[in-house]
Amino acid sequence: MIDMPSEVLRAKLVAQLKDEEVIRSPEWEAAMLSVPREAFLAGGWFEHDGGGWYRAASLADEPELIRRVYEDDSLVTQLGGVIFPFQLDGRLLQAPTSSSTMPGLVVRMLEDLQVSEDMSVLEIGTGTGYSTALLTHLLGDEQVTSIEVDPDVSARAGAALGGLGYWPNLVVGDGLAGHPEGAPYDRLIATCEVRTIPAQWIEQIKPGGVILATVGGWIHSSELARLTVQADGTAVGRFLGGGISFMFARPHQPPPLGLLPDVDSGDCRGAIYGPEILEDWTARFVAQLAAPQAQKIVLHREGRDEHLLVDVEAGSWALLSRAADGWTVRQEGPDRLWDDVERHVQQWHADGAPPLERFEVTVTPREQSISWATARS
Repeated sequence: MIDMPSEVLRAKLVAQLKDEEVIRSPEWEAAMLSVPREAFLAGGWFEHDGGGWYRAASLADEPELIRRVYEDDSLVTQLGGVIFPFQLDGRLLQAPTSSSTMPGLVVRMLEDLQVSEDMSVLEIGTGTGYSTALLTHLLGDEQVTSIEVDPDVSARAGAALGGLGYWPNLVVGDGLAGHPEGAPYDRLIATCEVRTIPAQWIEQIKPGGVILATVGGWIHSSELARLTVQADGTAVGRFLGGGISFMFARPHQPPPLGLLPDVDSGDCRGAIYGPEILEDWTARFVAQLAAPQAQKIVLHREGRDEHLLVDVEAGSWALLSRAADGWTVRQEGPDRLWDDVERHVQQWHADGAPPLERFEVTVTPREQSISWATARS
């Protein structure tokens, strides 16, 4: 097979994303045609190798993988917070902690950011630097600030950016705190997932400015939100749809489960809903609103699967088990987690089961609230 040059593969990907109406403006089309993604993957990436295992891949060893670089797919670039592909010989069973986001999602978010050439942008999560390069290509070095919590990741991104002649302001630090030294900004875009929008982000965006970030929870449903900052220091907006998810910002990751509770204790009743409701992306998001501190795991006991929600900090849990005529739920702790989930899901159904695009997000300096507009409103 004859390998295609990067420029040809880049053009094919751009044409695909235009056909899919992901790229909607000539500015971002030009940026994607100009910025080579492989420059940000010089150290390689990790490929899934089944069962949670990863193996390293690189263009240095396999130049034909340039085709892989221009697939619309995310490529994992760090495991366990410390391991890069060039350090691995063989396989590794570790959780991904950094990646090169799929190009279609990168440009979709840049389109949704609604940025123009005279604006300043704060990017939360530099990662490989690919999205930073696209922003800098359009706006210029002085208008882009990108913050990354991991100094090694930031250094590699800086080298790749500099190699292409891009010199945005790269900061190593806690992205949840933003970068007040460069504030106020016109736009903020986050390439990590958060449970709540930090108040510091709102403080650092001009009134009328936009925050674009993925909001999710520990039952693993999330969505991209676009919020407009108000003159009173709040931010208001809606979800944009698409079932978008990212790796959590490290401070927003769930706490370790530790020892599991004694799930044979507690109060038992017949369940109105079984765990199948959590297979629906929006219903799962509603469940997260009802039990915001809960994590979900599957237990294999006595030859069957049981579904456990557990709130580590509160010490509450709910266990769903299959019964002859449906599901039972056993619960214990200060909060009855599945009672709360069922009430929220019942109300959501009564309101017409609106999609996440009809959910409204309001963030004040003190709290974040998410509600839905009824299907009839």
